[in-house]
Amino acid sequence: MMETENNVLKLCGVIESAPVLDHEVFGEQFYRMELKVPRLSGTYDLLPVTVSERLMEGEVAPGMQIGISGQLRSYNKVIGGSGRLLLTAFAQQLETPDETQNPNTVQLVGAICKPPSFRTTPFGREIADLMLAVNRSFGKSDYIPCIAWGRTARYAATLQVGDKLRIQGRFQSREYQKQMPDGNVINRIAYEVSISRLSCLKEEMPLPDVMPDSEIRPLS
Repeated sequence: MMETENNVLKLCGVIESAPVLDHEVFGEQFYRMELKVPRLSGTYDLLPVTVSERLMEGEVAPGMQIGISGQLRSYNKVIGGSGRLLLTAFAQQLETPDETQNPNTVQLVGAICKPPSFRTTPFGREIADLMLAVNRSFGKSDYIPCIAWGRTARYAATLQVGDKLRIQGRFQSREYQKQMPDGNVINRIAYEVSISRLSCLKEEMPLPDVMPDSEIRPLS
């Protein structure tokens, strides 16, 4: 399966923060900004977006409404002395927003690379956490945290490492609290894919040779 088929992301929202230079690759500069994307519930997700200088020919400024087509990308970053897996919406095209379309859609095909974690909240809600390895060009992979709910969570809990999945959902941000070793509690934001539809493909998918070396705890 081609890279363009196994990782498809479309977002539509309002630019919340001005683009800031994030990194440079072979002389091409990439900028980072936040996009405010509405939910059906009336709330919003505040999502990180990475965009190349090549796409920002005109003005890209806070308050503008834009559409983005691209992929979900992951990378490791050392924060506070420990490695964390971070997600970003990697823009491959900036578009005129279409208000008739769903403002937040993700389609992924990849392999489970960690045993699923199933739990029940104090309010009785069933949740399953999955880590999906999605192949990228040049032998690279993106590691994407996904979360399933209810009946889908119960099914996801039965899956095994190496199972190949097709997932549809949305890219979301979620605030949570993490207790540190010294007893202090800090606020963090997790970025993940909230699963709306999940199917297990028949063949087992080979896992990447290199797994993320950071301690991944997006749901702590």
